[in-house]
Amino acid sequence: MAQRHWHNGGAVLAAGLMVGVCAGAAGCSGSPAAAENPHGAGDAVRTLRRAAGALDAAGTSRARTAMEMATGGTRVTIRGEGVYDFRARRGRLTVRLPQDPTGASEHRPITELLTPGALYMKNRGAGVPADKWVRIQAAALSDGNLVTGGATDPYAAAEVLRGTRTATYLGTSVLAGTPVRHYRGTADLALAARAASPGNAPALRAAARGFATAEVPFDVYLDEQGRIRKLRHRFSFVNGQRKAIVAVASTTLLYDFGAPAAVRLPRPHDIYAGHIAENDGEGGGEGGDEEPGTARDENRPSN
Repeated sequence: MAQRHWHNGGAVLAAGLMVGVCAGAAGCSGSPAAAENPHGAGDAVRTLRRAAGALDAAGTSRARTAMEMATGGTRVTIRGEGVYDFRARRGRLTVRLPQDPTGASEHRPITELLTPGALYMKNRGAGVPADKWVRIQAAALSDGNLVTGGATDPYAAAEVLRGTRTATYLGTSVLAGTPVRHYRGTADLALAARAASPGNAPALRAAARGFATAEVPFDVYLDEQGRIRKLRHRFSFVNGQRKAIVAVASTTLLYDFGAPAAVRLPRPHDIYAGHIAENDGEGGGEGGDEEPGTARDENRPSN
């Protein structure tokens, strides 16, 4: 599964770990109000920096995620759906990869368990037995696992807003029947890392160093309780092979607050301790020197 590569117009995308934005996962009905802005810029910045705390108060929710990357004329979208416990900082997503353009059968969904500092993946492929989990150290990835897993951890996504530097209030609209306030702005990953919870700070620091720029443009929709209902980030990273900047858009939708969200982490003996193949032999891989049972940064998308 993750070993398969897709070719189109010279682009090669690692099937298990391509990323991008929500393509119509749940749009807003109506346009943001064009009326006079009732919130000053400073008020908007302070509101968004507090948004992650509003999720703590909410406790749990259901989540949908989408990631999209366009390269070489090909647009690839990965979608996820599951639950998240904001107080325990744990989530579970079922991530579905798009069908191979060559006509091969659909890939098996990947189960992902999200925790501060680590991502667990089942049905990862790359030679990993079907009943085993792969553990990825988020801080060891140059993107802090904001894009590597094909889904951005919902709480990490919210904590990016702690680094909000500029923000504009764009008015109100309705999202899936819920009145929301729309903000657009830019966050700084280094600032977000300094203000983040201890579990997410190392990963955000890694992303601040590893992305092409630490500035992250975003659009966010908050409900009347200040909780995030929809959050869209636009990340940029440098392609490891061609040194070209790749733009990725990630969308997180949160709904059904208070839903059951118990997440049990794998037992140590259920975590794969062998070598993880990086590709199908196209170009080879260094191998042999990574921590057993972990995936390396080369698992990020390549084109």
